[in-house]
Amino acid sequence: MNKADRVELFRRLRANNPEPTTELEYDSAFELLVAVILSAQATDVGVNKATRRLFPVANTPQAILDLGLDGLKHHIRTIGLFNAKAENIMKTCRLLLERHDGEVPSDREALEALPGVGRKTANVVLNTAFGHPTMAVDTHIFRVANRTGLALGKTPLEVERKLLKSVPPEFIQDAHHWLILHGRYTCLARKPRCGECIVADLCREGRRGTWR
Repeated sequence: MNKADRVELFRRLRANNPEPTTELEYDSAFELLVAVILSAQATDVGVNKATRRLFPVANTPQAILDLGLDGLKHHIRTIGLFNAKAENIMKTCRLLLERHDGEVPSDREALEALPGVGRKTANVVLNTAFGHPTMAVDTHIFRVANRTGLALGKTPLEVERKLLKSVPPEFIQDAHHWLILHGRYTCLARKPRCGECIVADLCREGRRGTWR
């Protein structure tokens, strides 16, 4: 995809959704961190149902530690892999208190040192909570980037690096939200809705008619 098409793609996505954001519900950087940890191999809808029970009871590192492991599991038991996620969240809460005065750090190295926090989770927190121009490449972004020709790559990291280089600067802050939402609701994995797609004429696969 050439530069002019990249600019036009994001111009249309922005016009369609001027202020995109995560669909996870949160009121603080800590709540966002917990929600993103819980979202691994789970839907945002499912995570929100769980955090609506959890956050009114415990929404700080100390409060979750006071809740205890079994108490935390009780609130998130509807989420896949909740046992492992609960243990990671408890460990993360301890480290936040021991190393960061209970605050979520705003740098990648410190975030990725927390249990249950990988590169994608760190990117979401850095972008959404702290306004960093990062690119959290999940399955949706990976699919959209490759299908459209926006950033071809065989791994999420390769796609991330190419997107950071190729997305026009004026769009980089919100780009990963636009791409995630486009992949979630339009550029679906098995049956993409090309007939409803506002960027189909710019898309590599759309131009080929691959999915029509």
